[in-house]
Amino acid sequence: MPTGVHIRDARQQLFDAAERVLLRDGAAALTSRAVTTEAGVAKGVLHRHFTDFDAFLAELVQDRVRRIGDQSAILRASAGTGTVTGNLTAALTELFDPVAVGIVGLVVFRDELRARLGRGIPVLADAAAMLAGYLTEERAQGRIAADADVDSLALALIGAGHLLFADRAHRPAAGEVGRVVETVVADVVQRRLL
Repeated sequence: MPTGVHIRDARQQLFDAAERVLLRDGAAALTSRAVTTEAGVAKGVLHRHFTDFDAFLAELVQDRVRRIGDQSAILRASAGTGTVTGNLTAALTELFDPVAVGIVGLVVFRDELRARLGRGIPVLADAAAMLAGYLTEERAQGRIAADADVDSLALALIGAGHLLFADRAHRPAAGEVGRVVETVVADVVQRRLL
């Protein structure tokens, strides 16, 4: 990029480039050079906006966490509509898009990034909180058993969802995800009827 040419929204341009590299080549290939090359900018652009590459990656992860916050509001608003299984299936399918799965791998792969983020595996932890919040709403509306352990259900759904979506070469069909969700929540959905 010639000197003196203004880059529109350089941060977003770098985030988008990082997501493309992550999708195409995986977490191990995500370097500052790969990101700036993909973005078509000089390497100094990244360091002008972020203190170092791990700070950039931490912001990339936080950007994904913010998206989960938006998704959480939509999911909570769906409580009482449709079916619990259908709502959870749609939420897991949206949650575990290929970029989110790549970001989870990135956090696991980079010790420095995980240390900087300071808590477990963001994205997965935030997703579990999102599902627990939704299940709490459904429990309050009587659509799942009153004694349902929503935190444990959320963890089981996140773990199962991550395993289903972790294969970068195969994205599971909605029916496959739905069967797993139905198995996890079947007891609390059925017991509410008793």
